[in-house]
Amino acid sequence: MTVIPHWLDNKPFTGTNGTSAPVTNPATGAVTAEVALASTDDARTVIEAAAAAFPAWRDTSIAKRTQILFSFRELLNARKQELAAIITSEHGKVLSDALGEVSRGQEVVEFACGIAHLLKGGMTENASTKVDMASIRQPIGPVGIISPFNFPAMVPMWFFPIAIAAGNTVVLKPSEKVPTAALWIAELWSEAGLPAGVFNVLQGDKTAVDELLTNPAIKAISFVGSTPIAKYVYETATAHSKRVQALGGAKNHAVVLPDADLDLAADAMVNAGFGSAGERCMAISALVAVGDIADELVAKIKDRTLSLKTGDGTKDSDMGPLVSKAHRDKVSSYIDAGEAAGATVVVDGRSVQADGGSDGFWLGPTLLDHVTTDMSVYTDEIFGPVLSVVRVGTYDEALELINSNPYGNGTAIFTNDGGAARRFQNEVEVGMVGVNVPIPVPTAYYSFGGWKNSLFGDTHAHGTEGVHFFTRGKVVTTRWLDPNHGGINLGFPQND
Repeated sequence: MTVIPHWLDNKPFTGTNGTSAPVTNPATGAVTAEVALASTDDARTVIEAAAAAFPAWRDTSIAKRTQILFSFRELLNARKQELAAIITSEHGKVLSDALGEVSRGQEVVEFACGIAHLLKGGMTENASTKVDMASIRQPIGPVGIISPFNFPAMVPMWFFPIAIAAGNTVVLKPSEKVPTAALWIAELWSEAGLPAGVFNVLQGDKTAVDELLTNPAIKAISFVGSTPIAKYVYETATAHSKRVQALGGAKNHAVVLPDADLDLAADAMVNAGFGSAGERCMAISALVAVGDIADELVAKIKDRTLSLKTGDGTKDSDMGPLVSKAHRDKVSSYIDAGEAAGATVVVDGRSVQADGGSDGFWLGPTLLDHVTTDMSVYTDEIFGPVLSVVRVGTYDEALELINSNPYGNGTAIFTNDGGAARRFQNEVEVGMVGVNVPIPVPTAYYSFGGWKNSLFGDTHAHGTEGVHFFTRGKVVTTRWLDPNHGGINLGFPQND
C-alpha cells in the first residue's frame, strides 16, 4: 500500500513516526493508500525547514517572488484537470465541481500576483523639519495552514498564495482524509521555481495540529473547519502569541419572499443545497419560505431534486458520495431524527440507487418540509445533502430566525423588491450576503469570512484583509544629520 508522505525542502519526507491512516475512495469504499501521521518530532522537522527558509525568502525581491507566482499560476492553469481528478478520487465530489474548486482557488493566486501594488507603503517628506516618515509592511514569518476535507485545493489557496507572495514561508496541514492534493500542489511550486522550504506539507492528525498551534517558530495560523475545533485552534494559538484566523461552521439560511421568481429560487436551492453533497460551509441548509408560497416552492424543488443523478464523480453524475461511511451514517441519522420529530420527508435520499460501487458512501439529496426550529436537522450543522424548509409568515420572522442563530457565515434572499433586499443586507447579522445569489462566495479581491460562531479572530480570508493578516506594519522615521542637529535635549520629541 502506498504511503503518502510529508513534503519539506522541495522533496518528500517519510517521517519517523511509522503510523498512518487509510485514504479511501468514497465512490467505492476501497482503501487506496495510507497517509503518514506525523509525530511531534516529524512536525518539528517540517516547521524547522520553513523557519530556516524564511530569512532568504523574506529578502527575495518582490519582482522575483511575483515571477515565481506567475509561473505557478500558468502551471496550475495548464494542469488543473489533474488536480481535479485527485480531489474527486479522495473527496468524492463530481469532476466538474472539483474543477470549479480549483478555478476559484486560482483566483486567489491571480490576486496575489499583484502583491507589489498591495504591499506598497506610504511616505511623508518633512513630517517634522528635515524628518521623513514612511510606513511599510513586512512578512511575519513561517505560518501554518490547517485545511478541511471538503475543499482540498481551494481553501489552502485562500491563504498560501498571499502568504508566499508577501514573503512568508508556509506549513500546510491538510485533512488526512484528502492528503494527496497538497503534495501535488507542493510539487507544482517546486516546478515553478519556489525555493526549498518555502512551501511545506505536514500530514497528520491532532499531534501535528497541536505542534503548529504551540511551536514558537509559527507566527500565524489560518484554519477552516467546524466551530468547536475553530474555537480550540483560536484559544490555543492565541495563548501562544500567534495571529489566528479560524473559520468555523455554518447554518446558512435562504429567505424566499412571496414576490420572488420561484423557478429561480427552486433552481438555486437545489444547486446550493445539494452541490458537493452538501459538504460546503456555504451550502444552504435552511430554506425559509415566507407567506403562502411554500407549497408551490417545495413542489418545484421536489421536481428538480428527483431529476438529480447520484453516483461516481468520474461518471455522468450530478452529485457524488459523502466523504466517509461514518459521515454518511451521521447525516442519515439526522434525517431519521427529523422524520421522528414530525418533519415531512418530501424526497428521501436514504433509499438512493447510486451509479457507483456497492460499498460507496451514498446518500441522495433529501428534502424535508415543515421543519421547526427545535429539531436537530435545523439546529445542527449537518454538512450533507439535506435541505430543510421552515415556514414563516413574515419577513421579520425570517430575519429573526437568522439573527438569533449562533452561526453567521452566509445567507441569501430571493426577491424582486429592491427595498426589501437593501433592508435585508443592512439588517442581517451574517458576514456574506447574497441577493438572488444562493452561494455568495466573494471573489479573491474581496474577503471571505462569517460572523458570530463562524469566525474566531477579526480577520477574514484573502482580499486585502488577507494581505494585512500575513504582514505587519512598521513605521520608519528618518533624519539625515547636518551640522546644526540641535545638540542635547531630554524633552519629549515634538514636531516643528
